Amino acid sequence: MAATAPATRQYRTTLLLAASVALLAAFHPRPALGQEFRILEASIEEIHQAFDVGDLSCVELVQGYLDRIERFDRQGPAIHAVQTVNPEALERARELDRLHAASGPIGSLHCVPVLVKDQVEVAGMPTTYGSVLFADFDSGRDATIVVRMREAGAIILGKATMGEFAQGYAGSAFGLCRNVYALDRNPSGSSCGSGIAAAANFSAVTIGEDTGGSIRGPAAHTSTVGLRPTLPLVSRFGMFMGSPTRDTLGPITRTVRDAAILTGVIAGYDPNDPVTARSVGNVPESYTAFLREDALEGARLGVIRTPMSDDTDPESADYGQVRDVVDRAIAEFEAGGAEIVDSLEIAGLVELLRQAGSNHETETAVDAYLTELDDPPVQSLVEIAVSDQLTARRRHDHIGSLNRTTDEPAYLKSQAAREKLRIVVLAAMADHGLDALVYSTFDHSPALIPPDVLTNPDAPDDYGKGSNRGLSPALGFPALTVPAGFTSDGFPVGIEFLGRPFSEGVLFGLGYGYEQATMHRRPPATTPAL
Repeated sequence: MAATAPATRQYRTTLLLAASVALLAAFHPRPALGQEFRILEASIEEIHQAFDVGDLSCVELVQGYLDRIERFDRQGPAIHAVQTVNPEALERARELDRLHAASGPIGSLHCVPVLVKDQVEVAGMPTTYGSVLFADFDSGRDATIVVRMREAGAIILGKATMGEFAQGYAGSAFGLCRNVYALDRNPSGSSCGSGIAAAANFSAVTIGEDTGGSIRGPAAHTSTVGLRPTLPLVSRFGMFMGSPTRDTLGPITRTVRDAAILTGVIAGYDPNDPVTARSVGNVPESYTAFLREDALEGARLGVIRTPMSDDTDPESADYGQVRDVVDRAIAEFEAGGAEIVDSLEIAGLVELLRQAGSNHETETAVDAYLTELDDPPVQSLVEIAVSDQLTARRRHDHIGSLNRTTDEPAYLKSQAAREKLRIVVLAAMADHGLDALVYSTFDHSPALIPPDVLTNPDAPDDYGKGSNRGLSPALGFPALTVPAGFTSDGFPVGIEFLGRPFSEGVLFGLGYGYEQATMHRRPPATTPAL
């Protein structure tokens, strides 16, 4: 019975979402998209231009995304990107159309449909954290970033699926996410739904969360743009917290400009998350002001070629293919006028990264978060960990986090290693006069999905193989992944820029200059235009 439960829950979720979309269509006539506007790969700027010239209404745009979700996410190829559709999305669109007609757009995200990772609370919608334990749970409150996006005119289109309690690409609430570029491959996680939804054009932009790489991993594996911001830049209030010194929220988008626009809306001090007080004075008036096509000209980039993951296999064929893409990217940086410090060596980098790992914060953080909620279905991490409703691997991982505290010497050693890592990285950047570090987000292509990944905690899963994502969260520094192209086997490769604290603007500039010079992103064939 336990082995078939995830499939049953997945089927039930599919029916609920299909019914929700059908109900919206039944009560509201379905508009056709304007003749001049194409939803596929549409950017925020293009959406707003279409509004201004009358080629598009907000209702038409929202319905277009809903149609794509219904067609590709639930009927086929069923990539499982969307957990819940907002039943009020079309009504919000009508309101925004009225406001636009009366006085113009209300903000930089006017009628920009957003899918948020289902780790973020939205009043009136379930927040499942990828788990059937919370399938019907509504916290009744909005996360700070949700409030800010709405104030800027955004529409919360729905919730994106996520690896259960922020790990992996599978969850008891929905099954598993599939990579839109190869359906038998994983899309990375845990913001898997946010990544594949952005790649498949299920919304204009998406929001992910990054603890150890959960924004940049899905971005790299889905040919999208993902920013992990400086830790104190974006409020985490209203978000499931498992590692307070690492957890942060950020955008996953199809373009660097869209990521910059969205970051400008969600960044800044929030009294409900006091660590963001450090952002005061460090948030520019506009991140889009950094977007110059010649931003690579004169920039000094330090290329890290040393694998940062113990499971990287330099002898494998896909490692060689990824390396070919990275070598081409470095040549493209140089063609754009960048000065390259190649094969940069940072003393003790890999060993310090090993020492910096820790799960000592998890139980205290989860228990503290649950106490904030009004009548949650469980009261502690212990209750979550012992539940037989979780996917097997997530239950195993949670059990390993129990009875750990931040008072243990091992945690203090990990924090000391993180501080030493910050010093050696900043010293290397200063010694070489670098604007950013550059490396591949992954040294390997997306791995095959094991057939028993939902039920077997020991399923042979190469998820995360060759990941270099750990550097940014260990430091707390920002990192931006942008598409670098595709391997000869057709798999996306992401290149990552890492900068000093609060240097998001610099990273956006570098990413934009590279993006505009190369235009490596291309949409997946599995989710074409309707």
